[in-house]
Parts: sequence; C-alpha cells; structure tokens
Amino acid sequence: MKYLFGILFLLITAAAFAQQTERPLVQFSGVTHNADSAKVIVPYVNVTNVTTHKQVFIANYEGYFSFVAHEQDTIRFSSVGYNPVTIVLPANVVTKSVIMDILLKPQIINLPVFRVFPWATTDEFRKDFLSMKIADDDLEIARKNLTPASIRALEASMPHVGYEGINVQDMHNSIVNSHSTVNPLLNPFAWGSLIRDIAAGDKSSSSN
Repeated sequence: MKYLFGILFLLITAAAFAQQTERPLVQFSGVTHNADSAKVIVPYVNVTNVTTHKQVFIANYEGYFSFVAHEQDTIRFSSVGYNPVTIVLPANVVTKSVIMDILLKPQIINLPVFRVFPWATTDEFRKDFLSMKIADDDLEIARKNLTPASIRALEASMPHVGYEGINVQDMHNSIVNSHSTVNPLLNPFAWGSLIRDIAAGDKSSSSN
C-alpha cells in the first residue's frame, strides 16, 4: 500500500512540475521573402518546428504561414535554392502572437566543369578523327566553282536573259553588212543597167 501511495505521489508531482514548466503557446505567423529583394515572395517554404517533435508546415504560394508553437521553440525554414534559416521564438509574449518576415538568402552553388564527349573510348575518337572530312576554305570553294563542269552546270540551271538567245555570229554579220559600202563601178549589173538606160534615152530622142 505504501508503494502505491508513493507511485501516485510521484505521478502527481511530475504532472504538476510539467504544468509549471510547460511554455505558453503563441500563434506564429509571417511571410517568407527573398533576402536580396524583399518584394520577391518565396512560395512553398518548408517550416519545421525542431523543438516540438519536428512538426513540419508549408507556406502557401504567397509565402504566408501560420501555426501554433511554444515560446522559445526553434523554427527552421528551408527551400530549394535558398540557404536554410533558423530562428528562436521569443519568450514572455504578451499578445500571444508573433509575426515575422523571414528573409531567405539565395543559395549559389558553383558546379565543376563537366565536358561530355560522344566517344566512349580514345580508339573511337581516333577513328572518327582520321575519317573526318575537313571543310573547304574560301580558296578551294572558288576553285571548285570555276571548273568547266561547275560552269556548265550553272548554265544549265540558271535562266537566260534576253540577249543570250540571239545568235552572236548573225548579229556580227548584220552589223558588218550594214556598215559596208560597195563601189558601183565594180558591179557588172550596175554597168548593164546604165547601158540600158542610155540606149532607151537615144531611142526617145530620135523619135522626137
């Protein structure tokens, strides 16, 4: 019986001690912002109460959060791309409400340089390198474009302008003939016509 009374006394004492040492509750609210620009909201931040059994809350798309915690609880804020922030709620809060703006600093991670090669082994690289066709420079391209075969191909594929349809030889002959003059004294047909004209004139004068 004595043991039973002793156990009950210890339980009552522990409950009373726990009530005396339990910290008051407060309503903790706030908004998560970017530390580099306070106007930028950081949405969906994980809010963890480290002191009270690691309770986890999530801020909404506007960065707003609100939950009940104890005074002097340790609260941790974390989000992808930002350095985590840890705060401790103040004690002896008269209004039983704590409002804070949480500033999260962007996390900058410098990754090492990583190069991707399409060859699994050096032998494959050597084989592809030796069989690789090097592009022609400007001089080689000009030489290929001026070969007779290339010129004929261009002539066959390109449309012709108007003057290209004229026979150049015929044009040359017409120009030469139009500018050339023939001496009538060296033309036997001209002499025959002249004699006929003279004879016709004599006959007309004799008849008169």
